[in-house]
Amino acid sequence: MTPTRRDFIRGGVSAFTLTFAAPAFISDLARAQGANRRNLVILYLSGGNDALSTLIPYTDPFYFSRRPTIAVPAGNVLQVGTDSSGKALGLHPRLTGLKQIWDQGHLALIQRTGYNNSSRSHFLGQDIWGTANLTNTTGSGWLGRYLDQMPSPIDPLAGWCTASPVPHSLIGNFVTAPSIPSPSSYAFASPNTGTEATYSRTAMTSIASHLPADRPQVAFVAGTAQSAMATLDKVASVAAYTGTTTYANNGLAQALKAVAGAMVKGIGTKVFWVQTGGFDTHASQGVNQAAGTYATNMATVGDSLLAFHTDLKNQGLLGDTCVLMFSEFGRRITENGSNGTDHGAAAIMFAMGGAVQGGLYGTAASLNPDPANTTLENSGGDVHYETDFRSVYARVIDNWLGVNSVTLLGGDFRKSTLSFI
Repeated sequence: MTPTRRDFIRGGVSAFTLTFAAPAFISDLARAQGANRRNLVILYLSGGNDALSTLIPYTDPFYFSRRPTIAVPAGNVLQVGTDSSGKALGLHPRLTGLKQIWDQGHLALIQRTGYNNSSRSHFLGQDIWGTANLTNTTGSGWLGRYLDQMPSPIDPLAGWCTASPVPHSLIGNFVTAPSIPSPSSYAFASPNTGTEATYSRTAMTSIASHLPADRPQVAFVAGTAQSAMATLDKVASVAAYTGTTTYANNGLAQALKAVAGAMVKGIGTKVFWVQTGGFDTHASQGVNQAAGTYATNMATVGDSLLAFHTDLKNQGLLGDTCVLMFSEFGRRITENGSNGTDHGAAAIMFAMGGAVQGGLYGTAASLNPDPANTTLENSGGDVHYETDFRSVYARVIDNWLGVNSVTLLGGDFRKSTLSFI
């Protein structure tokens, strides 16, 4: 006799013991349980990051001829070896923090990610990456759908956005993550101070405690207020977190410090969204390799992630954390007349964490503008994608979050060569 899910719930271990064989759904439960302590952190580079300045094909002569002003000299790159096509690659010289994580084997670089006919639009691009849908970008976000299917009752802080407004990715059909940019400023708003403010909060808690069954609208409002009140002390504990290493005094580093604090305090968050901008580099992108706009952005990202990586490692949480980093598109190959780059197509994605199998995934494009070059598109002006970005999502959903990516993404985007986790 094959036990049903109801038999298992009712009979517990005895239902399994009597049949001498594990029912099929046990593997689903085991996978979900294995993901219980896992945290997913999305680091979004807003504006369209220039992949060719992040991971540099420093032996491709067309990289230098097409970028005579902003190309990073070959001798300055931080070498990371060659990909499966034999092309030598290196990180931007200001990504010394990421290079240290790479050297520890905890960083995966996934080249040429994107989708067919890249929109090259910030807004549409964000919606496409947010919904994981190329044709219907008005629906729920892929992370919101993940939160939707979590067991009820869902913790009010199951998702946490450290930016404002909440991105499309985190908007579900039933659940939307709150936006809490600063834990220290997240508090009960009262016109009073001191003891009077405490009385105000106590009164609000008492009012929200009544959920009248015959008045569903009132019950909904009161229930929402209860959820909000329940988060106050949890977020306050995060604001008090000092960390085991020094985080720089910038928005990205402080947001990652808050994420680390939420993990250490165990407040119940499973998905975090962290965002940093400045990547819409149409002008003066990299003339000054030491202190230019793009170089400064790279230093901020690399150093902030290194502090976060070190902190989690010290706290014993690195193995429970996966960071996925991406932007809404890459940029064009040839520099423009303003020493910058315009909106392009294929981009780069990063995965970082203690369980990440570090390395180079995918192959670099040849930057030869010859029309016969299939690694480029748009008359040789842009890098053509090799890996659908949803394939990267699918790997994280299946192998990290422990749910079915085909169901969550509405299609089978699994790619066996993406073995980074």
